[in-house]
Amino acid sequence: MPKDQDLDATASGAATDAVEAWLNAFNAAVQARDADAAAALFCADGHWRDILSFTLHFATASGPDQIADRLRNSFDAVKPGAFHLDPARTGPRHVTRAGTDCLEALVTFETANGTANGVLRLVPADDDDMPAWRCWIMLTALYALKDHAEHIGLRKAGGDAFSREWGGKNWQDLRDEAAAYADRDPAVIVVGGGQAGLGAAARLTHLGVDTLIVDSHARIGDNWRTRYHSLTLHNETQVNHLPYMPFPPTWPTYIPKDMLANWFESYVSAMELNYWTSTTLTEGRYDDDAGCWEVTLKRGDETRTMRPRHLIFATGVSAIPIMPDLPGMDDFAGTVMHSGAYTEGRAWAGKRALVIGTGNSAHDVAQDLHACGADVTMVQRASTHIVSLAEAQRVYMLYNEGPPTRDCDLLAAAMPFPVLKKAYRAATQISKDIDKDLLDGLNAAGFRTNDGIDDCGFQMSYLQRGGGYYFNVGCSDLIAAGEIKVLPYDQIDRFCADGAKLTSGDVVGADVIVMATGYKNQQDTARVFLGDAVADHVGPVWGFGDDGELNNMWKRTPQPGLWFTAGSLAQCRIFSRFLALQIKACEEGMLALTRSDQETGT
Repeated sequence: MPKDQDLDATASGAATDAVEAWLNAFNAAVQARDADAAAALFCADGHWRDILSFTLHFATASGPDQIADRLRNSFDAVKPGAFHLDPARTGPRHVTRAGTDCLEALVTFETANGTANGVLRLVPADDDDMPAWRCWIMLTALYALKDHAEHIGLRKAGGDAFSREWGGKNWQDLRDEAAAYADRDPAVIVVGGGQAGLGAAARLTHLGVDTLIVDSHARIGDNWRTRYHSLTLHNETQVNHLPYMPFPPTWPTYIPKDMLANWFESYVSAMELNYWTSTTLTEGRYDDDAGCWEVTLKRGDETRTMRPRHLIFATGVSAIPIMPDLPGMDDFAGTVMHSGAYTEGRAWAGKRALVIGTGNSAHDVAQDLHACGADVTMVQRASTHIVSLAEAQRVYMLYNEGPPTRDCDLLAAAMPFPVLKKAYRAATQISKDIDKDLLDGLNAAGFRTNDGIDDCGFQMSYLQRGGGYYFNVGCSDLIAAGEIKVLPYDQIDRFCADGAKLTSGDVVGADVIVMATGYKNQQDTARVFLGDAVADHVGPVWGFGDDGELNNMWKRTPQPGLWFTAGSLAQCRIFSRFLALQIKACEEGMLALTRSDQETGT
């Protein structure tokens, strides 16, 4: 064996020995139901994030006292078995996470509810106690329910499932029959057929839960296909796979919108998903006595009432466009549109355009208008986080380290909120230093920049407010060069027939105004379709709560049978599993439709 390989093998063996020593001590404490002894194996600033395996919820405990309390409150119900290294996963290795050098390992264990996976991040102990390592971060996450595994691998349809039956129904006949719902209602209706809806429906379908996707667009994938002409994803392909079915290795680094839209169409067929296009949810109410929803669907000229037990809103963080009532806008004689309705700028060649907003969509629209020959001015209402496209990939570097996607997904979930903020803040500072010339050029042009919410860059801005940032693919360079102008909103007195009248009395002329002013969140979507009482009862959707988890996302909400999913393709893939497991557990009587204090470990 070459010397460098010999050293690698030695280091790997030492890492494995260290992890197993910690696991032996932890397992001994857990089997003895000694919560204090188990918690003593964590650092003073240690964190344990649990997703469904111990708490039947998303919950983080920080510090030995909280960790001990949570263990103590869950031992009897969960009955955790021994934790051990998973030979099917990436082996223990030394890594740096959020600026901390640690020993990282993936583990598995059994509970009363099923099989769970976990992540350990160990750091050297700061005293002479044994073992020599303490736990900085532990993730525990339910992977499969006992007796209710996914219909994949050896559990998929057998070789004779579609054997020739002359004169009988073939696969297509059965698919058409399943999707028609002529004589039954689905257990779950998913509202929205983008990546969030597809991921959730795929997981549920292959857990044996009858699921129907409804989407208002005329064709599967139109939620991407009908967006502006130049749209391409802003993160790399290896991060964005859908559940079960990764993109081909021949695909480009950044996926064009139409390529993704066509993939969605193929995905629905390959995953055998029931999907109704041109279908709108018009209203819904929950029947407490029957334990189900009563929803009205308008499909073309037909109206259908269905009674699913679960309703998932997968309409995305960007659902209902916000069109602010700006003074004088009604007097404007030109064209006003929301960025969601913008397609391409050739019609505005030689014309004057005002783009109100400075997020991703605003920049892309402005750059497209400029490329088509329009005279473009961006109206900046608040400072904006700017990062170059290459540097924006820094937060996804985990997916380039070598482990398979399923391992990376588990590692990505193993970032409790306090550590997540630390990691994002560090990455933002590195990117800011590398992008210094770009940012200096923008500031010199009068464009105001920031470091994101809590100085955590674009990720925390997205997770907290769904926007407020831009990945530079060229528009920032045009702004710095003066080819696209910047107008601070506070210099506008009001809008008028010819454009924007400034406080100075001057008028910035415009033929078209594009309102890149964002979208309402999913609580507002629920309000539109389910009423104020339900929306108010559910509370905020998206943004972090006091528990360091996204509000009402991928988990049981205060409203029985109502669920939400949204986010990037990666988020939708990772958390679709946990959403589907909870619904399956509810269907099998293993889990109540609403959570209790005991389930959160409090």
